[in-house]
Amino acid sequence: MGVSGSGKTTVATRLADRLGRPFAEADDMHPAANVAKMAAGTPLTDEDRAPWLATVRDWLTAEAERGRSAVVTCSALRRRYRDVLRGAAGGVTFVFLDGDPELLAERMRRRKGHFMPPSLLESQLDTLEPLEPDEDGVRVLVDGTPDDVVAEALRRLGERAPRHAQ
Repeated sequence: MGVSGSGKTTVATRLADRLGRPFAEADDMHPAANVAKMAAGTPLTDEDRAPWLATVRDWLTAEAERGRSAVVTCSALRRRYRDVLRGAAGGVTFVFLDGDPELLAERMRRRKGHFMPPSLLESQLDTLEPLEPDEDGVRVLVDGTPDDVVAEALRRLGERAPRHAQ
């Protein structure tokens, strides 16, 4: 989880590979209307996000019903969005990718072909509610290389006491 530019896709694909788990990109689950809205520079509303979050939750549930833990990218900026995802069968653990806003903006400016314009970063940062102590997850800074971030995420995940069966 994290704002645009935090490296969710890069880190999640590497985590999934290292853990041998299926991977999905939640951005690919957005309805076309959401993608068009964001591409036009308009932030999504909670009403826009509701069916998308349900789709992500349902994908996680389907993987759990197949007996597989999975990795999915999702901004999950607000606790209530994470609450929807936590409704998935099998439990959900979050890796909150956090970074300096200037670093995130620079990463967004360098990206090619992504529908999320850098102009929406500020609205995402304004919306962001970091993980709370009672939420199952870890916070990882994204100021290192992708491999450094993955290593730190795995280290932090290994240190925490599990709150649900994996």
